[in-house]
Amino acid sequence: MKKFFDDIKKDIKFKSAGPGKKLTEESSKKQEVVQSSSSAKNNRHAPSEGAQRAGAAALARIEQHPRPKVHTSQDAIRNQVKRELEAEAAALAEKDKAAAAEGSKVPVKDPACLSVSGVYFTCPLTGATLTKSEREAHIKEAILMRFEEDEVEASVMMIHSFNKDREKVKVAVDIISKYVDNICKNPTEEKYRKIKLSNKVFQEKVYCVEGSREFLQALGFTSLMLPIEGQEEEEEFLVLLEQSPDALELMKERRDRLQRGEPVRAQLDRQPQAFKPSPNAQRFELPPEFYNLSAEELKREQQQRSDLVEKNAMLRTKAMREREEQRERRKYNYTLLRIRLPDGNLLQGTFYAWDRLPVLFQFVRESLVDGWQPFELIAPGSQKLQESEDVALAECNLVPAALLTFAWDAAVQADIAAAGGKSPTLLKPELLENIQTLS
Repeated sequence: MKKFFDDIKKDIKFKSAGPGKKLTEESSKKQEVVQSSSSAKNNRHAPSEGAQRAGAAALARIEQHPRPKVHTSQDAIRNQVKRELEAEAAALAEKDKAAAAEGSKVPVKDPACLSVSGVYFTCPLTGATLTKSEREAHIKEAILMRFEEDEVEASVMMIHSFNKDREKVKVAVDIISKYVDNICKNPTEEKYRKIKLSNKVFQEKVYCVEGSREFLQALGFTSLMLPIEGQEEEEEFLVLLEQSPDALELMKERRDRLQRGEPVRAQLDRQPQAFKPSPNAQRFELPPEFYNLSAEELKREQQQRSDLVEKNAMLRTKAMREREEQRERRKYNYTLLRIRLPDGNLLQGTFYAWDRLPVLFQFVRESLVDGWQPFELIAPGSQKLQESEDVALAECNLVPAALLTFAWDAAVQADIAAAGGKSPTLLKPELLENIQTLS
């Protein structure tokens, strides 16, 4: 460290500004300190972290700059999460690059020929439309931004969204709830308002869950170094001051918010789209996102498709066919459905393969001008779908894509016709404004 400071002093004292022009003493100091620091970085044995901090402080004094701001623990946490998000984004970019390289081995379809450009999601906090690779990092960032508005809400979101192990989350929530219950039942007992950070239960059950410390801080706990009886050294505790009756009631309300918390998840963007009548209604070209397969698996599947015709010609039992159909359905995460309306127009939407039939019917209702009227949906093979049946789309053989037929309830339509009513425009104006033609 001494040599580090000696080098700085020598450079400040003796180095000149360059040929033909002498710098002022102050600018010379700045230039040569930077050069000396750069030279130090190139040494085989770089100065330690402590030496670098000391050098930075010395340089700040020379330049008469204020000392760097000391960050609060909350700032440190946010900066740490920001760095993690940046690292995660870089890792995702690298993964996408590798996947693209691997995918280059698989024949790529022309994007203009695809039935839908991809699978997209909507962030429930910001309303932003996201790709699959963007959603997790975006939601994390959106939750962290909530700390400026509501620390309790943001920390509850962290606990339920940042941790994948739901059982660990439940255990942490139960322990934190117990802390609150003990404080509310014994408001004057100091021992219930102190949490020793080195406590084994706290470390293994609570502290390891992201967002737990932020929630305790939102309740009013602060970090303090306190002496330990019989020991000379101090230990870190989270300490809560004695609370008023009103503050205790507020703690209970915040505990309830923690217990009711749910993970923040990006919602599937169904991308509703209307198309004019077309003979290509049954033609589907899906992007890779619809498949629950890697690029290499997709390539292998394409190579094996020629074997499918021969396999279908073989005599198979019903059980064999059903098992094969189940395996086929598990290849897909999503399904693209089109509904042919009585006027010939088509309504298209993206769904999870395991969405239930009521979700499909609700999507259709929300797209119609008169969605209140009863209607039927008929799947390929003349299979009538029932809105009341809680059955997955995959179980109805509607993956990875299918064309359905829409039909109004005949009895209701007869009553409307008898009353002199006319068939109104089916789709809502916002869909018809953007109606397209299938290629």
